[in-house]
Amino acid sequence: MDQKLGIAGMTCEGCVASVTEKLSKVKGVEAVEVDLTSASAHLSTLHHIDISEFRAVLPDKYKITEGVIHSDSVEVQEEKSKWAQLQPLFLIFAYLFGAAILLHARDWNTNEAMLDFMGLFYIVFSFFKFLDLKGFPESFAMYDPLARAVPFYGWLYPFIELGLGLLFLMRLELQFALIATIVILGITTFGVTKTLLDKKSIRCACLGTALKLPMTEATFIENAIMLIMAFWMLLA
Repeated sequence: MDQKLGIAGMTCEGCVASVTEKLSKVKGVEAVEVDLTSASAHLSTLHHIDISEFRAVLPDKYKITEGVIHSDSVEVQEEKSKWAQLQPLFLIFAYLFGAAILLHARDWNTNEAMLDFMGLFYIVFSFFKFLDLKGFPESFAMYDPLARAVPFYGWLYPFIELGLGLLFLMRLELQFALIATIVILGITTFGVTKTLLDKKSIRCACLGTALKLPMTEATFIENAIMLIMAFWMLLA
């Protein structure tokens, strides 16, 4: 018999492959066809399978319902919630800018404030990645070309961010830290730009996997700010 499910929460072809694999392992399922566009799954089963069995094999980020969710309604819902999902990112940036400014409010020095911002940026962003160090590399490889080509780089990246953050805050090896920033964020920004131009709907791993942030222009802007600061400091 045929069963149809609506599956919200899929953001890329990697999600489709993962959902297909897990649903296929449910006892009684003969064939599975998952469609990202319509956020649905069509299953051929030996008998009717209760939806609770499908929910049991999928992570909580996927919301399963009986029947098919209309793709238009999914897109509208995601569009409405996109800016709400980005609020943590905006709030973190406001705190980082505020902290960098307050640290030098009495004796203002633009270069010193920028170094503190860059150091705090790396420390805070690496913290969120460490919250789910196991899940971060897979999400990061969805858009970072180097992490996709060299999986170990995805595991190493949070440690690189932490190290760069300490170098900026402690004012150690600043030229190396600035060049490293341009290289690693330049690679990531290239991947982000390509993802945005291809209009792919994936999750941003900039704050790890603890916060489900959509990949938007905000991701490009945050990287661009750091790149501009790094170039500025090198030229200065």
